[in-house]
Amino acid sequence: MDKILIITRKELKQFFDSLMAYILLVGFLGFSGFFTWLFGSDIFLVGQASLQTFFAIAFWTLFFFIPSLTMRMIAEERKSGTIETLLTKPISDWQVIIGKFLGTLVLVCIALVLTLPYYFTISSIGKIDHGSVISGYLGLILMSGVYISIGLYASSISCNQIVGFLLALLIGMFFHIIFDVISTGFTGLPGEVFSYLSMATHFESISRGVIDSKDLIYFFSLIVLGLVLTHRNLARSRS
Repeated sequence: MDKILIITRKELKQFFDSLMAYILLVGFLGFSGFFTWLFGSDIFLVGQASLQTFFAIAFWTLFFFIPSLTMRMIAEERKSGTIETLLTKPISDWQVIIGKFLGTLVLVCIALVLTLPYYFTISSIGKIDHGSVISGYLGLILMSGVYISIGLYASSISCNQIVGFLLALLIGMFFHIIFDVISTGFTGLPGEVFSYLSMATHFESISRGVIDSKDLIYFFSLIVLGLVLTHRNLARSRS
């Protein structure tokens, strides 16, 4: 566990030593704040004490931002040769993967914590469903976990960061929107399968305050699948 925490701290330090962490935090807060409070279907237009507008915006903002965080995590280290040095140390592949996963997830959680003033502001001007707010944040964290694991897998395939970024977006796009669109063209079992594969189906369920075991299984299954595939690629690097 200590080795995992060391890698987690190392990844966070690298994020903040570069501009990446600050770009994520400023960009995420800027986009989510603008569309939540000022533009289109913002809170004032909706006229309800609810954070559903913010969750809908964050659902898309994090989808595009997370691949930019994960694209360098393995690809850049493989290109520079530092991944080989890391893997020769008395540390397992799983410790490396989980450390990198947690480092990115912690950064996303920091970004979400910085949006809590939205919650306090709305709760002060109207009656808000606290349960749906908590579950909405939980949904964003679980969704982020899925896309981080996908991003790590995409980064482990190539030495090129841009390839890792684009591949993570391509894979994520299927879960984020394509499966949902396909499900509308089918009825019966095929439609249910594609609907179940859609990220929106499970995120919307949780963000409304309904925490169902099938939603949790969906998120954790995809997280584990992405990490297992990443581990397989790292294991090949050792051989």
